[in-house]
Amino acid sequence: MQTKICKMFGIEAPIVAFSHCRNVVVEVSKAGGLGVLGAGRLTPEELDIELAWIENHIGGRPYGVDALFPVKFDDVGQRKSVKFEDLVPQEHRDFVDSLLKKYDVPHLPDGEEDAIIQDRLKRGRGTPAYSGQLLDVAFKYPGIKLMVSALGTPPQDIIDRAHAAGVKFGALVGKPEHVARHKNAGIDLLIAVGHEAGGHTGEITTMVLTPQVVDAAGPLPVLAGGGIGRGRQIVAALALGAEGVWCGSVWLTTAESDVSPEVRRRLLAARSSDTVRTKSFTGKPARVLRSGWTDAWEAPGAPEPLKRPLQYLLATPAFRRIDRARIEALVSSAVGQIVGQLNDETTVRKVFYEMLSEVGDTVERMNALMD
Repeated sequence: MQTKICKMFGIEAPIVAFSHCRNVVVEVSKAGGLGVLGAGRLTPEELDIELAWIENHIGGRPYGVDALFPVKFDDVGQRKSVKFEDLVPQEHRDFVDSLLKKYDVPHLPDGEEDAIIQDRLKRGRGTPAYSGQLLDVAFKYPGIKLMVSALGTPPQDIIDRAHAAGVKFGALVGKPEHVARHKNAGIDLLIAVGHEAGGHTGEITTMVLTPQVVDAAGPLPVLAGGGIGRGRQIVAALALGAEGVWCGSVWLTTAESDVSPEVRRRLLAARSSDTVRTKSFTGKPARVLRSGWTDAWEAPGAPEPLKRPLQYLLATPAFRRIDRARIEALVSSAVGQIVGQLNDETTVRKVFYEMLSEVGDTVERMNALMD
């Protein structure tokens, strides 16, 4: 296949893979696609380590980095009081304490929970300035050929710096109204992410959203994302006018993924109906695997999740406690509705090549129908 995306990055297949795991990024790029490392959870120091490893293992293949550039944000670290007790209401703190006590989740060692909170406050995570620090690190690495904004239009100076370095900039789109702002800023490609996708998603499904974004994008190439993990779905995306696909959830159960054994077991057992779109993780609607945590926040009498970033500030130390204690009833992961197709442990290469094989079979079937 030689779509615009393939020509833009010199790749063999128009499969762009989002992952927080560096091994997945490397394997997808070496297979002929384009791996993109999610940097939103990393500090600049951690990102530097991850990118150095990728450069040493990817064999000169292109790859990308994904960060957040929210149009609306609250840098709570700049408030007059940055004490956790002043930022997060007592009701919400009591609710989380009660939930964790119900499942016998132990506290972290003395001072560790407070250190997590203070680090988030000090660094101003989730702000454009912080994401700019991440990209300052990324610009040092020559193998990076794509930057992606997962939330919002990047600042103009960063887009200009990327272009000066020969790096393309992409941006996620959840509704057609987002397209004009991205185009005016000089974005090079758009990623239409449908309601089915894992992580932060909008209300419009991939089947409906993709052609609307394609029509609004004009000459800009569009990737389709959300509910895509099979060759038939790739062909459907191309039929809708996309030049390739954006896949994230499909890599979670591969051998290269770094999800915990508890999360892996739950993903392999899950059906598509076992995901839920919730604000209880970050304060913005995100699709995740249903768990005791999400059920508690949906129960009658539960408080309304706080706005971003305060909900994430509340949830982060709780999630660290849950993960450390390996409480399977509470562990979760951002994942799309395609989780219902993730029934076997496999490898990145096997998933990738099975996708391409099914693309060929599907095209043959469609040609036979046309004949």
